[in-house]
Amino acid sequence: MTSPLAVALGDPAGIGPEIVAKAWELRRSAALPPFFAIGRPAAIKAVWNGPLEIIGSPADADHCFFDALPILQVGRPGVKIVPGQPCLEGARNALDSLEMAVGLTRSNVAGALVTGPISKAQLYSVGFTHPGQTEFIAERCGVSDDMVAMMLVGPTLRTVPVTSHIPYRDVPQEIRVQRLGMKSRTVMRGLQRLFGIPRPHLAIAGLNPHAGENGSLGREEIDIIIPAIEMLREEDLEVTGPYPPDALFHARMRQTYDAALCMSHDQALIPLKTLHFDEGVNMTLGIPIVRTAPDHGTAFAIAGENAADPGAMIAALRVGAACAERIGQE
Repeated sequence: MTSPLAVALGDPAGIGPEIVAKAWELRRSAALPPFFAIGRPAAIKAVWNGPLEIIGSPADADHCFFDALPILQVGRPGVKIVPGQPCLEGARNALDSLEMAVGLTRSNVAGALVTGPISKAQLYSVGFTHPGQTEFIAERCGVSDDMVAMMLVGPTLRTVPVTSHIPYRDVPQEIRVQRLGMKSRTVMRGLQRLFGIPRPHLAIAGLNPHAGENGSLGREEIDIIIPAIEMLREEDLEVTGPYPPDALFHARMRQTYDAALCMSHDQALIPLKTLHFDEGVNMTLGIPIVRTAPDHGTAFAIAGENAADPGAMIAALRVGAACAERIGQE
């Protein structure tokens, strides 16, 4: 049995508080492990009238979890934040909650870290300098960006983008043999350690339409991706490709690999969200802790309207708990 999971609420003006509360409501039917929220109790009370218990330490979560949603309070109680109306105070609270959640998980007081959705635009306004939560968490864990990978997980598909939050015009320059090698190795180790797959199969997508059509539609496959695949095969890793991106994600093809390495953000996220929008999980591979997150944003437009689906948060809790249990047996 692992320690309770730490759930950073994300931006308190977004749907994070609502989906965490709804996940707790379904704790029994969804067979969820004990978890505790970190953030502003008022943010949950603004969108939910269920039982809430402010706890003094994560250890208290086990004792009250089945009777009330445990929460570690972060933030100034007197400052009002309105659902659907992002503000600087909310961004600061999201960052402070994330910082605390990472620290508790790193110290093994929490079994895994689950992060609610944040607004990067809001965080940038309060001095956040990372491309996203993945890079922030990696830094706090003492791991360089090159050694981590963001993996999107759904019931029938796992995808990993080599590049993420950059303009499309910059993607080709960021596709390099050594970078593909490092990302691939990180994914392989993650599949073995967190998912218990002894010999994972990684399928690698091409960058260009038709995987470059033998160079007539671009040479990145010939000059970069194929040499990276050959290098990894020499290390006795089960890596295949490059596959045309438009043929990599149909049902039969998905049965042939354990994860797909994609060249860009949208190449990885579009198929995952198309297939598993309400149950997609964002994971960080290559760090010493387990970190998961629902694979969607803050949805400010529907915050406070009781319209948010908790499916992805429930999936993030389940995947986080399963991975934490697996590595706890090492």
